[in-house]
Amino acid sequence: MTSSETQHGSGRSPIRVLAAVVERDGRYLVARRPRHKRHGGLWEFPGGKLESGETLLDAARRELREELAVEVLAVGELMMAVRDPGSSYLVEFTQVTISGEPALIEHEDLAWLEPEELGGIALAPTDARFARSLTRA
Repeated sequence: MTSSETQHGSGRSPIRVLAAVVERDGRYLVARRPRHKRHGGLWEFPGGKLESGETLLDAARRELREELAVEVLAVGELMMAVRDPGSSYLVEFTQVTISGEPALIEHEDLAWLEPEELGGIALAPTDARFARSLTRA
């Protein structure tokens, strides 16, 4: 894990959120959030909140099936965990292997981008922070 910034501030347990880091041929899957949601119109690594008792694998399977109509084959390394500014979310950027081609179900758009290209799109704040870590050697 490259970074773990889990300061809790309020003393309450944070709400865990999976951010799926799906990579194919050196490109990463990102999705544009629906306009009516928090950070609407910004790009993100897809995923969502873990439900009570769920593992990262359980959450990845459920969220990516619902949002992208893909099958999750495996969950790998937790690459970074970061508290999302202005919320109670702890975003866990986790390697995820999928089968199938992502479909637009929940998001406005999808893209496969190289790490250097991620800096040229409007990412949600926590996702932008993670994307910067991908370009550091």
